[in-house]
Amino acid sequence: MTDIDRRGFLRTGLTAATLGVVAGGPLAALSARTADASTMVKRAFSPDYGPLYPVKDHTTGLELLKLPRGFEYVTHGWTGDRMTDGRPTPGAHDGMAAFTPSDALKDRTPAGGAGGAGKGHWTVLVRNHEVGSYRGAFVEPAYNPAAGGGTTSLIFDTRKGEFLESWASLGGTIRNCAGGPTPWGSWLSCEETTEINGSYRHGYVFEVPHDGIGDAKPYKEMGRFSHEAVAVDPETGWVYETEDATPSGFYRFRPKAKGDLAQGGVLEMMTIGASAYTTYKDGTGVAYPEIGWVVIDSPDPGANETSVVRQGIAKGGASFARLEGAWYHDGKIYIVSTSGGPAGQGQVFEYEIAANTMRVLFASPDATVLNNPDNICVSPRGGIVLCEDGSGVEYLHGLTTDGEIFPFAENAVVIPAGGVPGKSVAPGTYTGSEWCGSVFDSRDGGWLFANIQSPGITFAITGPWENGSL
Repeated sequence: MTDIDRRGFLRTGLTAATLGVVAGGPLAALSARTADASTMVKRAFSPDYGPLYPVKDHTTGLELLKLPRGFEYVTHGWTGDRMTDGRPTPGAHDGMAAFTPSDALKDRTPAGGAGGAGKGHWTVLVRNHEVGSYRGAFVEPAYNPAAGGGTTSLIFDTRKGEFLESWASLGGTIRNCAGGPTPWGSWLSCEETTEINGSYRHGYVFEVPHDGIGDAKPYKEMGRFSHEAVAVDPETGWVYETEDATPSGFYRFRPKAKGDLAQGGVLEMMTIGASAYTTYKDGTGVAYPEIGWVVIDSPDPGANETSVVRQGIAKGGASFARLEGAWYHDGKIYIVSTSGGPAGQGQVFEYEIAANTMRVLFASPDATVLNNPDNICVSPRGGIVLCEDGSGVEYLHGLTTDGEIFPFAENAVVIPAGGVPGKSVAPGTYTGSEWCGSVFDSRDGGWLFANIQSPGITFAITGPWENGSL
């Protein structure tokens, strides 16, 4: 397929994708559902999108994914690829968010792009790199000059189906796993660790502007723990935080000034009922009407001090099993426990902010339904996408309108013995590598971006979204 033909095909697919928006979306139906998890089954494929088939990458020609018919994709930012700032792309791609570019960013001419043409169709991605080594920061300013994690940023033209520019945007951090977008146009990148490297403590939240480079200053009052994801309430500016550990807490940070987290604030941990409740085995439909919050007195504990989660539990805080993904949508926060539920295969919680109530939206009854979900996002049409991080072949999953899980995309990444021309990734089978960073574009939701962590590839997927629940 020529470049012009590819662009034409993708534009056609995108035009179709913008036509149908389901009133209320799948979450509206799912929210009314209280069936026991044992009634849930994993469909072999979406009843609307249909079975998965091998689809060639328009960038390399390799069949890297299996998708429903009508869906296409391009890849970009493979580990080792030179970014437009001259630096090699770091590996271990993870959490990600999409932003509408600022006026300052839209006025620039992306390297390799066609001037400013089509800038009204740009979306900007900020992408985490869960690098755990201390072999040096890949950009300055750096929080810890030895730490190899951080973020990179990319500009994508949704009309052309092309990545235009990329650059390093945060350095000197470690194990940047997930995070979340803010309503004021920045990315909160979270360290999933409590390591201490020399004089540097890790386990913090860092803010990265979508149109520049972060100052690499940690927000210590937001807590020092094994952070995973955050979700911001646009009404209050409060930040809800998850923790990838067991036991883990669910936290909220109330800043002194809305939209200015650098000024500090108060960190709190959720309570359920009157005592330190444990949610580990709760199944679909379990409701928690008695939600409270306790203050964390020492949000930045040292090595020999009481951890944040233990401080919260001592005050009656609720315990979760490895909280990971979090996403704000329509007054609610959707939260993923990777290893919670009756079978230990995952839970999704729904926290309603105004009512201050929470319930288990669903819990996987076994690995054949859903195998350890991780990142989560909600499409503009109201459908849930779950990134799988379990064992065996990994999938991006969606939800039907009645709450059934279905595979939407299968990781089929196999790098042939001779490698890929122009790429530095090693040959091998990567089908067991996790999906992460799923997010729809900031324009009209016609593109779904997602990462496969190893060998480190970013995918941009488009197609007839209006045919199904995503």
